Amino acid sequence: MAAVGLQTHIWANNTRSVLLLALFPLLLAGIVYAAQLVMMGYGYLPSTKSFEGDLVYSAQMLLGSMPLAIAGAGVWFVIAYFSNQAIIDLATGARVVDRQSNPEIYNLLENLAISRGMKTPTLRLIEQPELNAFATGLHEGQYSITVTRGLVQALNRDELEAVLAHELTHVINKDVRTMIIATVFAGIISLIAEMMFRSMRFMTLGGNRRGNSGGAALALILIGFGVAAIGWLLAVVIRMSLSRRREYIADAGSVELTKNPDAMISALQKVSGRADLQAPDEVAGMFLEHRESGFLGLFATHPPIEKRIEALVRYAGGVDHLAERQKARLSSGTAVPPTT
Repeated sequence: MAAVGLQTHIWANNTRSVLLLALFPLLLAGIVYAAQLVMMGYGYLPSTKSFEGDLVYSAQMLLGSMPLAIAGAGVWFVIAYFSNQAIIDLATGARVVDRQSNPEIYNLLENLAISRGMKTPTLRLIEQPELNAFATGLHEGQYSITVTRGLVQALNRDELEAVLAHELTHVINKDVRTMIIATVFAGIISLIAEMMFRSMRFMTLGGNRRGNSGGAALALILIGFGVAAIGWLLAVVIRMSLSRRREYIADAGSVELTKNPDAMISALQKVSGRADLQAPDEVAGMFLEHRESGFLGLFATHPPIEKRIEALVRYAGGVDHLAERQKARLSSGTAVPPTT
């Protein structure tokens, strides 16, 4: 982080984000193609009566169906653009708070925003005991930072400031916008894929309407579902990889804003194991911490807290006081008390 400059990491992350997001139209085309194959296999779309011919014919139909798919995705994007915060609030139970009701948190956030010459994001609070926070929004005037009641109660002033600075860094770097857009596009692909898998039962009950070429029909159906599954998995992996990269940068940004790496380290240690806030996976990818790892780490939304602390110690000059105390107690043969 400090070795090569935080801005270099920001530029690199944004470049990777743009390249990864550019794959979403290709994934959408793949999902639509898969849906056509499945419908042809079940006889709901015209067939050439041959397996190879159906594959080619479905590709030709894609030229006509893609504009409709893109138009549908555009409608979904417009809805998400204007309603993303309301949807997130509904999913998490977040509500807007002001200076009068929560002066300490509001003043900390406002001071951080003033130090960067930016408008203070809207502050939101979730009345849950878990320790977590996240930033949302697509543009100036729409940005918001949400914290849980548990986080506010568990952290001291410096630690809370470090977490707010972490989330504000997502806003400053605009990667919060990238995550919202990625979530919207991934949501489209996930929705189409889910509709396909749900429709499988209906189509199966309805039987194969073609009445012939059973082997070819089955092959089309299997290929279609296989392509849809791969597209869905790639969409999730892309969204998760964007989330993982941005957390290291936001940790470094917190240090840049507060000049206090130890506070960020201490905050992460307190959050560890206590951040299990219930929310849809698309929203959880924006959290300060989310410990879902998935298969071989492919679906991990966040790097392990231990690695984040290691990076802060190595590059930001922080001190892992908990680890130092553990070493001291082990060397003296005494037990290590739980983190508070």
